[in-house]
Amino acid sequence: KGLARGQEAVQKRTFTKWINSHLAKHKPPLEVNDLFEDIKDGVKLLALLEVLSSQRLPSEQGRQLKRIHWVSNIGTALKFLEGRKIKLVNIHATDIADGRPSIVLGLIWTVILYFQIEELTSNLPALQALSASNSSVESSETGSPPMKRKVVKFQGNAKKALLRWVQSTAAKHHGIEVKDFGASWRDGVAFQSVVHAIRPDLVDMQAVRRRGNKENLEEAFALAENELGIPRLLDPEDVDVDKPDEKSIMTYVAQFLKHHPNPQHSETDGQHDEVPARTREERKMLRELKVFLDQLERDVLRAQAAEGNLTDKYQAFKNFRVQYEMKKKQTDPLLQPLHKDGKLSADQALVKQAWDRVSIRLLDWHIHLDKSLPGPLGAIGAWLHRAEMALREDVPIQHAHEETANALHRKLEQHKEVLKNLESHRQPFQQIHRDRSVNGVPVPPEQLQDMAERFNFVSTSWHGHLIKLEFWEMKYRLMAFLLLAESKLKSWIVKYGRRDSVELLLQNYLTFIEGHRFFEQYDILFSALKQAADVYVKSDGSIDEAEGVSKFLGDAAAQWKNLALEVRSVRSMLEEVISNWEKYGGTVAALQAWLEDAEHMLNQSEAAKRDFFRNLSHWVQQHMDMNDAGNFLIETCDDSVSRDLKQQLLLLNGRWRELFVKVKYYARADEVDKLRHDYQDGINTLKMFMDATDEKLNAAVQVSFLNIRTFAQDVEVEGAHWRFSS
Repeated sequence: KGLARGQEAVQKRTFTKWINSHLAKHKPPLEVNDLFEDIKDGVKLLALLEVLSSQRLPSEQGRQLKRIHWVSNIGTALKFLEGRKIKLVNIHATDIADGRPSIVLGLIWTVILYFQIEELTSNLPALQALSASNSSVESSETGSPPMKRKVVKFQGNAKKALLRWVQSTAAKHHGIEVKDFGASWRDGVAFQSVVHAIRPDLVDMQAVRRRGNKENLEEAFALAENELGIPRLLDPEDVDVDKPDEKSIMTYVAQFLKHHPNPQHSETDGQHDEVPARTREERKMLRELKVFLDQLERDVLRAQAAEGNLTDKYQAFKNFRVQYEMKKKQTDPLLQPLHKDGKLSADQALVKQAWDRVSIRLLDWHIHLDKSLPGPLGAIGAWLHRAEMALREDVPIQHAHEETANALHRKLEQHKEVLKNLESHRQPFQQIHRDRSVNGVPVPPEQLQDMAERFNFVSTSWHGHLIKLEFWEMKYRLMAFLLLAESKLKSWIVKYGRRDSVELLLQNYLTFIEGHRFFEQYDILFSALKQAADVYVKSDGSIDEAEGVSKFLGDAAAQWKNLALEVRSVRSMLEEVISNWEKYGGTVAALQAWLEDAEHMLNQSEAAKRDFFRNLSHWVQQHMDMNDAGNFLIETCDDSVSRDLKQQLLLLNGRWRELFVKVKYYARADEVDKLRHDYQDGINTLKMFMDATDEKLNAAVQVSFLNIRTFAQDVEVEGAHWRFSS
């Protein structure tokens, strides 16, 4: 645990320095002091993304931002990243607003990976030779269900490319072994070799080998900062440890790429020509493949038009299909995109078109051959192709989740009709298969056997296919619901207008939440999805699919938990805004009227003023309440309303200050009168005591024990009475 905390601390320091190196370019410049605290309101996060992307992003700002506005800002940032196809795994706006260290560091690492490491390594031959996928971006094959899409993480490719760059540009020339972004960097020699690769005059590698770890690290970081202008993201004590933090070192080392004289040509001479040579060879192979496919298409058309019986034609078809499939398996790697944007080269695009044409020709031929079978078998053959095509169809992903769910529902209804035909065809086909003929007419045995295998596959697959479609429909219904909830939340946590518009917003909120039974809707949807998911997982039987479904349900539940919390808080926020408008309006009206009267009273007699300003403390409280409500509204309302409020408060506070200086001492008039009254009462009581005492002392007393005792008791009683009174 101690190691984990240590690495977390290093990442926090490194990422903070990296962020500040970019926020310094913001207008006005900003700075992060405590990453976990300063990111909570989302303001500096949006500023960072603005600098990195050169795009303007909307931001809620102000000294009195509420948590609901923090979440709005962070949500804007996350939506921006998702819009760039950056995959955010288990990163929710509320976690960032809570300042959860692991989530904050995960988000910043994703930003660094995409905006720095991907950008700087994307042109390296090492990366081009790996995969053309983007950082943590899903495959763009819109035909595949999201859970089925192959997710290729960019991080692994970027890491390999960056490591290979270090090995080939720096380490290799000095006999240094750099195997990773951890312990290989501890002694500082690798950092020195990278600096040397960019500016050989700055580093004496012989001297470097004789020095200690900390000295090498300190000098390398200082040279990079002072001579190359590379921000110092690390300190020697961050690296000279048993297990240096990999992400921090990658973040720092990636900065050197932009300073290398020619990163694209960092390989040895032999490797220099490797990419062009490979490209020439691939282009030659693609052109040869195009010639083969064009010839195959002509041969298929010729064979399809040739005379012959159905058995011979089916055999010819199978021979061509075997040729097609073997060649496709051999040459598929040639059609992998070379560029990270997923686009094919011109030669690749031509070959792909040729493949598609041959594929369509073979399918058309196959359908024609099956339809040509005698009697009801021809109809069964045509239906079988429709059923196979339906099973192969991908989930129809639309622009909006609701549209996808509706498309899935329509598809589900269509496929249920196909399933009905399956049951009606089953018995006739089984009879034909047993007889090997239709009404005494023999059927080509190989074609019939292939159809039997296909019929069996369709029969066993169809039930699971419908279950899958039902699950996907419910999944997209829930996704649409969550998206709607996010959209509504965003519309409710804007900067507000005047009281009537906020009341309208509250009414809109209540209508949506209570009128549409918002929370009950989610419970019904999630329950239906959970039920469909259980059935789907049991029918599919795939461990990977079960894990994917379980993860989706967990993520959806976590997202809903955060959303529900924020949606519920909207009501109290809107009511608080309305309450402050009510308080502000009431205090302003009352204070304005009182100020009018008070300003006229300044010319009246002292007694009249004392009487009028006797309750000044009440108006001091009213003045404070007005400012509290006004300042709250200034922070939560839009710019035009805030400007008007500021102007009104400025005028009223100016009048108040001018008046208060002249009359503030009247605020204690009642208190002074009470003190004067209490003082006079005390004097009177003391005088009465003194008079009574004098009278007693001057009176003649007959000397006797009883009289003296009575006299003493009288004096004592008088004294006690006086002490009690005073």
